[in-house]
Amino acid sequence: MFKKKPLIKTLSPLRSSDRRKTADRIIEDYKIQLSPPPEPAQGAEPTKDAPTTALTALRKSLLPESCLTAKFTTTSGPDLAEVNGTVYVGGHSPSEQRVLWIEIDKRLYPSVYTLWKNPRIVPLLHTPKAVVSKLKGGADLMTPGLAGPPFPTNATKGAIVAVASIEKPSVPAVVGTCLVDVSSLKQTQGVKGQAVQTFHWEGDELWNWSTSGRSGAGAPDGIPEWTNQAGHLAERMNSLDVDDEDEEEADGGVALSKADQVTHNNPPQRNTFVAGEDIPVENVDENYAEEGMSTKEIDSAFRQAFIYGVYQQLQTHRNDPKKGLVFPLSQSFVMSTLVQPYLPAFTPGQTRSLQIKQTSWKSARKFIIYLHKEQLLLSKEGKNEAAVLDIDFDDRVFKEFQPYRLPKKDSEEASGAPSKGEDTANGGESSIDDSVGQTLRVLTLYKPSNSLTPLFSSSRSGTSAYHTSSTIRTALTNYITSNSLLLASNKRMVSLSNPFIANTLLSPDSNRNDAELLAKGSMPRDVLAQRLLENPKLCAPYHAISREDHGIISGLAEDATEGGKEDNGGPDDQKFQIKPRPGAPPKITIMYETRSGNKTATRVHGLEPFRIHARFLADELRKSCASSTSVEPFRAGGKGAMEVMVQGPQQDAVNKALAKRGVDVGNNGWVDFVNKTKGKGKK
Repeated sequence: MFKKKPLIKTLSPLRSSDRRKTADRIIEDYKIQLSPPPEPAQGAEPTKDAPTTALTALRKSLLPESCLTAKFTTTSGPDLAEVNGTVYVGGHSPSEQRVLWIEIDKRLYPSVYTLWKNPRIVPLLHTPKAVVSKLKGGADLMTPGLAGPPFPTNATKGAIVAVASIEKPSVPAVVGTCLVDVSSLKQTQGVKGQAVQTFHWEGDELWNWSTSGRSGAGAPDGIPEWTNQAGHLAERMNSLDVDDEDEEEADGGVALSKADQVTHNNPPQRNTFVAGEDIPVENVDENYAEEGMSTKEIDSAFRQAFIYGVYQQLQTHRNDPKKGLVFPLSQSFVMSTLVQPYLPAFTPGQTRSLQIKQTSWKSARKFIIYLHKEQLLLSKEGKNEAAVLDIDFDDRVFKEFQPYRLPKKDSEEASGAPSKGEDTANGGESSIDDSVGQTLRVLTLYKPSNSLTPLFSSSRSGTSAYHTSSTIRTALTNYITSNSLLLASNKRMVSLSNPFIANTLLSPDSNRNDAELLAKGSMPRDVLAQRLLENPKLCAPYHAISREDHGIISGLAEDATEGGKEDNGGPDDQKFQIKPRPGAPPKITIMYETRSGNKTATRVHGLEPFRIHARFLADELRKSCASSTSVEPFRAGGKGAMEVMVQGPQQDAVNKALAKRGVDVGNNGWVDFVNKTKGKGKK
C-alpha cells in the first residue's frame, strides 16, 4: 500500500488522554498481556500499584509520551483507489521519530518499528528470503510460501500478522492481514491461493518517512523476544520430505521430492509463493510438457514470441501506421514488451530454460541482429546495443500468425482480466496503450422535448432520439416550408403568425425581447434556429465521444450525420453501444501552476472521456520531456478520474501526445489551457 509516498498532513501532538485511550484500545484489540510484576524481595510486601506501573510502561512502549498524529492520503490497488487514514508518529529517543501505528477504517496496524520494539504482539509467520524480497515489492504471500505447519494459533482469518524470512526468523520484515485461517492449515504444498495480504514492509515509503527527513532505520540482526515464537521453525522446515533416491543420483541429477517429480499425470507447477506468479498448467501444450528444452526449441520460442508481440500490436492499433510503437525501439523495450510477455513458460523448468542466455544468440543484441537478417525488422547496430528502427508490419509472418495459448496468472483469473492473446474489447485491461492512433469524434447532441413533436412529424426520427444541430435545423426548415411561413419579400425571414412558433419556440410572457419580436411579426430563420438550440427546456444538450473503429452511439436519429460520415459504421464492425451523456462535451484541461516557490509544473486531467490512459500518457511524457511525472487521483473529476503531472511548462509536449491519441488540439474546444503561475493570470 505504501509503495508510493503517502501525503502526510501537518503533525499535531496527541493529548495524554487520547494517547492512553488509543494505547488501551491497542492492548484490547491485540489481547496483549501485561508483564507479571517482579518478585518482591524476601520479607517485603508486594506493592499495590504494580499492575498500574506495568500498564503505564506498556502504554509508553506502544505509544511514547511524545507521540504525534496526522491525517494521511495514499492510493491502493491497480485502480489507485484513494485511501485515507491516520498515522501515529513517535520514538523512544528524541532524535528518532518514526511512524509507529497506521489507522485505516478504524483498525490500527503496527509498523515494523513497533514490532521491533514490542515483540510478540502479533503472530509471526515465516517464508524464504527470496519470497520476502517479492513481498517487499507489494506482492501478497501465497499459501505454498508459508513455512509450516504448525502455525501460531492466533493467525486466524482477518488477523494482522508479521512475516519474517527463514534466514532471519526473529526479525519481522512485513506486516499483513491473513486472508485465510492459517492456524488451521495442515499442509501448504499443493494448496493454492493467497494466505497473507501485504500491507506494509521494511523498505516502503512509510518505513522511509521521518520527521527529520532521514531515510529509514535498518532492522536489527535479531530480536531475542521473537525467538520463542520462531522456535518451531526448524521443526517445520525438517517436516518437508525430500527423497534421496539412488537412481536419481546415478543419472547425475538432484534429489527431488515426490511433489516435484515431473510426470504426465502430475504436471509441474510454477512457483506459487507470491501472488501473481502462480500459473495453472491445465491443458499444457504437449510440445512444452517436459522440463528440458533444447537450444533449438528455445530459439524457436523466442522467435515465435516476437512474432506474437508484433501480431498483438497489429490487432490493437489497426489504424496507426506505427501500430502504437514509437521508433527507434531500444533492445530492452523489445524484450520486455514484445518478447517476454509472449513466452510459453508454464512450469519452473520452462521459466529457467526460456532465458535469452539459454538461446544460441546469448544476448538481446544478437537476437535483434538475427531478426534483422530475417528481414522482420530494420535495426541499427551499436557498440553494446542494437536499436530497432522499423518493423515490417506487412510481412506475411505477422499477418498470418496463429496465436497460441499463454500462461494465465491467478490474479487475472480472479479479476476476470484477459491474458494476452485474448479479446480485450469487453473491458479487459491491456498492458498496451490502445489510445495511440485512435480517431475520435466528439458529437454535440440534443434531446428534443415532447412539446416539439409537431416539428418532427415529417422526420424519420421523433423526439425520443438524439439529434445533431443539423437535424434540428433541418426539421425546423421543413416545418417552416410546409406551413408556408417564409415571407415572400425576404426568404430569410419567418412569419411569427404560427401559434406553435409563437407560443412554444418563443416566450413572450417571460421574455421582453420575444414580445417585441411578436409585435414586429417576423424574425430571421437562423436566429430562430439558434434560439431553439440554446433553450435547454426545448433541446436538452447531450454529448457522445466515439472512436470510428470502436463504438456506435445508441439512440441516434437515423438522419443524424456529421461531416458527411455515418457514425454507426458497417454491419461487420465489432462495436459496442455508447450512450450519450447529458451536458456539453467535456474538455481536457492543461494547467500550469507554481510549485516549491518558483518551479512550474504542468497538470493534465479530463482524459478518461477520451479513452486516454493516464499511466501511459505519463510514461510518454516522462521520456519526451526528460522530466519526472506522476499520476494521482483527480478528486474534482469524480470516481476513477486521474491527473497527470509533469515537471516544467510542457504544453507543447502534452499537445503532441494528445494529438497522437486522436485529440483535436486546435481551436475546436477539445482542450482548455489555464495558466496559474505567478504574474501570468489566466489564459
